Amino acid sequence: MSTVEVTTTMETVGIAREGDPTRARYPDEEGYVERDGVRVFYEVYGEGEPAILFLPTWTLVHSRIWKMQIPYFARRHRVVVFDPRGNGRSDRPSHLHAYDESEFAQDAVDVMDEAGTDRAVLVSLSRGAQRALLLAAEHPERVTGAVFVGPWFPASPLGGLRWRVLGHPWTRRWLADRPPLIATGWGKLHPHHMRTDYPDFVAWYVGRCSTQRHSTKGFEDAVGWAMETDGNTLALAMLARSAAPVTRRDQLALARRVRCPVLVISGTEDGVTAFADARALAKATGGRLVPIRGGDHLVAGRRPVVVDLAIREFVEGL
Repeated sequence: MSTVEVTTTMETVGIAREGDPTRARYPDEEGYVERDGVRVFYEVYGEGEPAILFLPTWTLVHSRIWKMQIPYFARRHRVVVFDPRGNGRSDRPSHLHAYDESEFAQDAVDVMDEAGTDRAVLVSLSRGAQRALLLAAEHPERVTGAVFVGPWFPASPLGGLRWRVLGHPWTRRWLADRPPLIATGWGKLHPHHMRTDYPDFVAWYVGRCSTQRHSTKGFEDAVGWAMETDGNTLALAMLARSAAPVTRRDQLALARRVRCPVLVISGTEDGVTAFADARALAKATGGRLVPIRGGDHLVAGRRPVVVDLAIREFVEGL
């Protein structure tokens, strides 16, 4: 098959298949791992050390969320990605605890094993911070370093308050059994609304993630990926257990168990995960904080050059 070079403002990042320009680079390997009847789809790109594992974020989207990072880093590194259970080409289990953070973390270990990757730099986005923290704390021998982009880490006094309220066990039980009191604004972040009007929830939530001007393409991509799953699956992922109880004390205690080098990247105008939470994570792990001025929650897609170069500098310094 003939090929055509694809270039970006950074440099040539890969090879696209002629006639299908939707990807800058296609995987060198792909496959599935299976555990407890749930199949998880993974891809491997490129070669080179250290390996980089781009973790899935919330089940709302799949591994294409990293499309602005994969081809760039695959030129120098072995890059591994996988679709989260509940989206993409991975299975959609129908029971709540299949979406516990411990399950996503174990999926990452299983994928690394299957892909022949002993150690990797973890890169996570949003909710993916929880599974990255679990991996770094409980499997330190597998983690070379950890990068957190727009981390879901509700540990600042005010910035993480909304998520701590939503994550409280009593609140979760209440959310699981009742319709929302208010179906506007953050009242839409409710399992009942996800299940009964999923397209409206997707448009609202992705809009909160993609607030930077001229972000139409990122918004459309994320909505398209979100529509590959369904409201009931996403509701289960919302109600499942986090890596640690959603309290400041427990989240900080988990972060302080991380011993590898850490980089935290966050948009200062992130309307989903507060910049103050990113600062709290950097402080708890002894990591470096890189603020992206004016950046929103999907800063890895909207500001890829800045994000990729920050990650590259971190990886090359390990």
